[in-house]
Amino acid sequence: MIPDGVRARDLVGYGRNPPGFAWPGGAKVVVNLVLVYEEGSEGSVLWGDDFNEGWGEYAAAGVQPPQRDRGTEAHYEYGSRAGVWRLARIFDEANVPVTVSAAAVALELNPAVPAWMRERGHDLLGHGWRWIPLWEMSREDEREHLLRAIETYERALGERPYGWNCPSWPSESTRELLVEEGGFVYDSDGCTDDVPHYTTVHGKPFLIVPYSKTYNDSRFLMSPGFASPRDFLDTLVMGLDELVHEGRTAMMTVAMHARWSGQAARAAVVREFLAHALAKPEVAFMRRLDIARWWLEQYPPAA
Repeated sequence: MIPDGVRARDLVGYGRNPPGFAWPGGAKVVVNLVLVYEEGSEGSVLWGDDFNEGWGEYAAAGVQPPQRDRGTEAHYEYGSRAGVWRLARIFDEANVPVTVSAAAVALELNPAVPAWMRERGHDLLGHGWRWIPLWEMSREDEREHLLRAIETYERALGERPYGWNCPSWPSESTRELLVEEGGFVYDSDGCTDDVPHYTTVHGKPFLIVPYSKTYNDSRFLMSPGFASPRDFLDTLVMGLDELVHEGRTAMMTVAMHARWSGQAARAAVVREFLAHALAKPEVAFMRRLDIARWWLEQYPPAA
């Protein structure tokens, strides 16, 4: 017998023959560039945490409390001091829109980053008050962190987030908390499809704009993953080319962390991929919030 919780999962989606969706301007594939910015918000004895986060240049955690992990801290600091600006220069030169998935504390600690976002018109994807595991919190503690994040974004950036992507994974409460807060248009806590879709929360439809852990530079730290920057480039180019070849409406999320893709060899991947994508007339670049608003306007949930 199949449990009710398993039956409740949407394993069907749009099915074998999806509806005839379309993007603005007739594009077949929309690329959403996500710059992930977490520096300074990671788990650390400096925050009073009982762990020091890994995921610097090594996935494994290093030195643990009561000592600081200065080695891993330095990898994060590279992202905020140098990596984010190398990527910003590449994005600016290509004149492409970017979605910044930022921990709120990270923006507060480096005011030049939200200033760049405002200057270039890039949108915000909420990524937690800090980059710590929300699924380990109680529902009320997670709600408190959500509200604290919104207040910090408003202070540091001058606006609140309308989309949300949890650090690593959501909790069972996350989506309900977003809907209860009332100001969110969508979330990106699922890697469920090639186009946006709706789910039901508290009896009402809620938009999911799918994320990607495939077209994501975190795979430099995973095993199996990317051994060389060219592995990432090949994955991006082959993925985009296949989506274009299929001729179906699709979106492609490309996620790049400041401390990883901001390193020169990996940044070269970003530059080459942008040149490849910009040369394709079937491809357009959009901010994540614009994708969400387009979908809500053009393909509202069924009554």
